Amino acid sequence: MNTSDHITPILSPEVPAHEQFTDPAAAVARLIELYDHAVNFLCEGFTAAVTGPQPAQRYRAYYPEIRFTTTSFAKADSRLAFGHVAVPGTYSTTVTRPRLFENYLTQQIGLLMKNHGLPVMIGASSTPMPVHFAVANDSGVTVPQEGTLTYQLRDVFDVPDLAITNDAIVNDFGYLHDDGSGPLAPFTAQRIDYSLARLSHYTATDPSHFQNHVLFTNYQFYVEEFEVYARQMLADPDSGYTAFVGPGNVEITDADTPMPTPAKLPQMPTYHLKHKDSGGITLVNIGVGPSNAKTATDHIAVLRPHAWLMVGHCAGLRNSQSLGDFVLAHAYLREDHVLDDDLPVWTPIPALAEIQIALEDAVEQITKLEGYELKRIMRTGTVATIDNRNWELRDQSGPVKRLSQSRAVALDMESATIAANGFRFRVPYGTLLCVSDKPLHGELKLPGMASEFYKTQVARHLLIGVRAMELLRGMPLERLHSRKLRSFEETAFL
Repeated sequence: MNTSDHITPILSPEVPAHEQFTDPAAAVARLIELYDHAVNFLCEGFTAAVTGPQPAQRYRAYYPEIRFTTTSFAKADSRLAFGHVAVPGTYSTTVTRPRLFENYLTQQIGLLMKNHGLPVMIGASSTPMPVHFAVANDSGVTVPQEGTLTYQLRDVFDVPDLAITNDAIVNDFGYLHDDGSGPLAPFTAQRIDYSLARLSHYTATDPSHFQNHVLFTNYQFYVEEFEVYARQMLADPDSGYTAFVGPGNVEITDADTPMPTPAKLPQMPTYHLKHKDSGGITLVNIGVGPSNAKTATDHIAVLRPHAWLMVGHCAGLRNSQSLGDFVLAHAYLREDHVLDDDLPVWTPIPALAEIQIALEDAVEQITKLEGYELKRIMRTGTVATIDNRNWELRDQSGPVKRLSQSRAVALDMESATIAANGFRFRVPYGTLLCVSDKPLHGELKLPGMASEFYKTQVARHLLIGVRAMELLRGMPLERLHSRKLRSFEETAFL
């Protein structure tokens, strides 16, 4: 009879009881201690298990957690979008990779303590840590090829549970954990671990390199321009930028050091211009399509970036536009369909004043145009996002009518998805596009059509996105993270 038919004893590491903390740094230090202890236990058990027969016991370790309880309806500063809970109760969140999230956790716990004048409790949760996530970040652990084990891994270790690896907190209303506590943070530890693993796979860079300001693009040219800018910054000792990282985790700190190109690029090549406290800029070439846009933002969201922007190409829909003109989105027509199950299409996706101002200021600074003159090269309006790249080949009566009724000025395949997922995940978002064709007016993307004006504008476009991020970096978080993104029930943590 297989051993899995018997009650298998469970072997778990000894951990200290939940303890109260009034110092956020000390609280995070305990989270790190608990997490490292759990990971080491699982890695040691895994190494022993894969080199011999099926163990007689089951290995189980638990994620650490933060718990917070308040009995008061004390009113927090009404200007704040985060850092407090609205009603009395107990709130909790499981935690993973606390070293990676050390600054974030210290800040969020500190705000909670400051706004409520109460401590937090730190201890082991009741959520098992999947062995996959424990061993993934330990280079000393050798993972056997599939089929080499003589038993099922799940008979000995906990594996990812899709029932709790989801977006129930950010999508739902009235969400409670199994123990009745409310959510303290927007993502559970398993959800975060899943996304961190996906990020490494899709971008070929470690999540630790990601910066707090993320640019998305759909065109390789922007990657080339980003590298040029990064090298200029590395050559300037006063820039504040410290390193440039590319796929394969290749990191350079000198402007003249070559950046080797991997033999095989990942699905979403990603580059990081690093600044202290992760205040730099990450550029992700997501390629074409709303599915890619959703995939990238689904996973980057767990890193809690301070802003993300789309800077890519689009179809201009107005005869008054020229190739190379800019479009600053102030509304979105969503026909991408990839988020319909998570965010109904009737949900308005508002423009965020802080992002809009930063983008317009950046356009002025880079182009040297301002005020009414800026209208010569930039139009503000609705951007439509569609899931059919060859929409031009269909009967035009339907699509064109909808585009006209929505007052759309541009059409692409990513911007509304990125904005909608920013709205859903409470990540400040924005869009600045560059017109690369005008399908309604017979100007399609064909070789030789690009004018010198267009080429100049494309070169400027990436710099505008970078400059906008630098402007946002100087803005206090409590201003940047808008209350417009907060629902009736919100987590205390960003």
